[in-house]
Amino acid sequence: MAVIPPALLEQIRAASDIVEVIGSYIPLKRAGANFTALCPFHKEKSPSFNVSPTRQGFHCFGCHKGGDVFKFVQEYENLTFMEAVRRLAERAKIPLDVMDGPGAAATRGMKEALFDLHEQITKRWQQALANDAAGQIARDYLAKRQMHPDALQVFRIGYSPDKWDDTVNFAKSKGFTDEVLEQSGLVIKRDQGDGYYDRFRGRLMFPICDEQGRVIGFSGRVLSGDEKTAKYVNSPETLLFHKSKIFFGLDKSKRAILDAGYAIICEGQVDMIQCFMAGVKNIVAPQGTAFTADHARILKRYVNDIVLCFDSDNAGQNAAVRALDHLLAAELSVRVAVVPAPHDPDSFIREHGADAYRELIEKSPSFFDFYLERLCQQNDASTEQGQLAILRAMAEAVQKANNAVVTDRYAQKTAFRLGVSVEAVRKEFSRKGRSAPPPREYDDEPPTDEVLLERPSQQEMWLLKLLLIVEGDGRGWIPHMRPEWIMNPSLRHLAEDIRQLELEQRWENPTAFMTSLENAFEQSLVTEAMMERRAIPDATTQLHDYLLKLRNNYLDRQMTAANRRLVHPDTTPDEQVNLMQLQQRLRAAKKLPLEEPLE
Repeated sequence: MAVIPPALLEQIRAASDIVEVIGSYIPLKRAGANFTALCPFHKEKSPSFNVSPTRQGFHCFGCHKGGDVFKFVQEYENLTFMEAVRRLAERAKIPLDVMDGPGAAATRGMKEALFDLHEQITKRWQQALANDAAGQIARDYLAKRQMHPDALQVFRIGYSPDKWDDTVNFAKSKGFTDEVLEQSGLVIKRDQGDGYYDRFRGRLMFPICDEQGRVIGFSGRVLSGDEKTAKYVNSPETLLFHKSKIFFGLDKSKRAILDAGYAIICEGQVDMIQCFMAGVKNIVAPQGTAFTADHARILKRYVNDIVLCFDSDNAGQNAAVRALDHLLAAELSVRVAVVPAPHDPDSFIREHGADAYRELIEKSPSFFDFYLERLCQQNDASTEQGQLAILRAMAEAVQKANNAVVTDRYAQKTAFRLGVSVEAVRKEFSRKGRSAPPPREYDDEPPTDEVLLERPSQQEMWLLKLLLIVEGDGRGWIPHMRPEWIMNPSLRHLAEDIRQLELEQRWENPTAFMTSLENAFEQSLVTEAMMERRAIPDATTQLHDYLLKLRNNYLDRQMTAANRRLVHPDTTPDEQVNLMQLQQRLRAAKKLPLEEPLE
């Protein structure tokens, strides 16, 4: 596992101003010294999300999420900490060679050149679609498909001129080398002689982006009627583009997927674009109908529920069936939305509207309900041969779920559809599943290690703010604090950490303390305290008085406990003497100054 050197981590943090980073995701509005916005992590009507440029932290007073710039990117992009670090390092153009081993610098240099070339050719093709006379064929096609006019800019759709050397000449005019050109996959080396020719010619071009929105490849649709020409041509595998690990449109739909709680998978770029522009934004498309294990793992990072919505023809429905194995292996719940023939999602929305499409998605059945219905349509359930085909196919499918409840539920449903006994179907399902792993036991109980975290009181949160912002001589009171005086466990732990840093003379500032925390709940408490807008006059005196009050409340609780024990019938005479002496010491301790240690 890679370990980031602290100095490198701080370099990345310093180069990633939190206002600029968060402002690139959501619109921020200045409010005094801070910035505010509608929270991207929960639904709200008035802004409670705050970003502090001085503290380099964020906090939402509605859902209480908070942290530093790394935490925001983690939460918003649904990434691991390491992935967030890499994302911000790339944004700041800070190399991570120390983590990536030999050859990393050369690879990074090539990748940067490829990103640059892809970005520039995207702009070139956008310009060709918008302005070139030769691009009229593409503009006519888009008009015929009733493509939403804003989609051209949102998805940066373009047109590759129908020439053999347009891309070659354009790239060379921008200073790109033959090596970069060849590595990009945008050109093909000639079989005979030197030089290259364009891979994409006379096609409508759809840029394919990574999750950061950077162009990494293209899909080009043919516009002429030549049946010998492939309808779609995609970029080949390159340093940037790996077909099995890329969803078209995920860079634009990932937030909507997280908000909706499920992802719709459609078959092609145009379907995805039309659905997205119609307001159904939690949607992606693999490159073609091939759905891989990597695709399933990517979706698992965002949601647990998937709706497959491929074309209504046999090819589309078969693709939905083939996707099952990978989706179940990733422990994803699967539904299938069947668009009525002869429609695909694009034509269905154009004819019936976005609301009808949403209703179709919302009412989509589970995969196994869809599959049972499909099998009954493909086979004659009134014949023995048809019944056996349905039974065997369903047995094979449900065993893949590896879940006893699912197996039993669909044994009953299959028996009902075929008009046979449930026991016979269960027996067949069991026989088919003998070679499969034992079913997982069904358990809908929450994890036993799940801890419900208690928020501190407003008074305790005020103490945390004082501990964070007090400066100079005021910090001298902190070593006299005892964590046991504090009731809330999370705040007690934070106070103990702050006290230890003061004792070891390692306290830097609130931002450094916040970023050092690993516990997300504790980090959110610190950011909330840091974002407190109320001014604190004479924080030193307030901290002293608050700690003195905390100590005395703690002593009062000790005296109350001693008094309860004193009057208990089981208390012996010797214990009563000791308890009365303890009460005297506790009363005397309350008169001591804060700096005087307790016994």
